Amino acid sequence: MTRRELTMAVLGTTVLAAALLAGCAPEPPDQTQSEAPSDTAEPTEAPTPTEFDPDGTAEDNLPLFSEIVNDVWASDDNIHGRVYIDALVDKGFDRTQMQVTSDITTIEWPAESIMFSVRVGEECLVGQIGPETGDPVAIVQPALGEGVCLLGNTREIDW
Repeated sequence: MTRRELTMAVLGTTVLAAALLAGCAPEPPDQTQSEAPSDTAEPTEAPTPTEFDPDGTAEDNLPLFSEIVNDVWASDDNIHGRVYIDALVDKGFDRTQMQVTSDITTIEWPAESIMFSVRVGEECLVGQIGPETGDPVAIVQPALGEGVCLLGNTREIDW
């Protein structure tokens, strides 16, 4: 046997032995019961504030706005814009900064959707609900050039 053949045989035997030994290695102990909590655990979500934060941005107040919109939508009286405005006022949102569209069309039919908004600084919290909207919508949008949030005809909030 040549030196090259001998080297190849030894190398092949070494690789075979390593593969066999790897298959026979003991399994690591089950650590599922003794593991400490990981630092990579998902953070818990901060609770939704319960009152409007006048010093906060529209984005800061969006969780509360969204919660109010969803709560009213889940109620029995969910197709009247006034109910949303009143619920927002009850949580500290400024009525003078609000707009709401009509609940009924010009031919006296229920509106397919109702929009309402609250201006917060240079931004607006805008909500939209209605049978044609699907799930309620609550978003932050920039205020429009005239300092309003909604274009078109809106109702006077005089109650």
